[in-house]
Amino acid sequence: VNVVESGGGLVQAGHSLRLSCAASGPTYRTYALTWFRQAPGKEHEFVAAISASGATTYYTDSVKGRFTISRDVAKNTVYLQLNSLKLEDTAVYYCAADEARSLGTTDWSDYDYWGQGTQVTVSS
Repeated sequence: VNVVESGGGLVQAGHSLRLSCAASGPTYRTYALTWFRQAPGKEHEFVAAISASGATTYYTDSVKGRFTISRDVAKNTVYLQLNSLKLEDTAVYYCAADEARSLGTTDWSDYDYWGQGTQVTVSS
């Protein structure tokens, strides 16, 4: 499975970004896809998850109401819309794929594949 993230950048606080995650593989539609982030000197932090069908989503508390995860099965892509960005959202954002579950967990170590990450920097 190949996972590629894109869409990061430098934005001012309060502004928005949309991240994309393209996942390819013979069983793409069964993958749980989840967004994590890692700030400098910190562990990978769960951000948002979406089920293989796209019907179920859940978020970490700090992003609820600001971030939205969605997926386009036809395009083999998962999106993360980041609105009302805050300084503390600055991190490298990773998309991770789990082929064993229909809905991913919040534990980075449960995932089998992930991309190279995309940097999101929020300035004041």
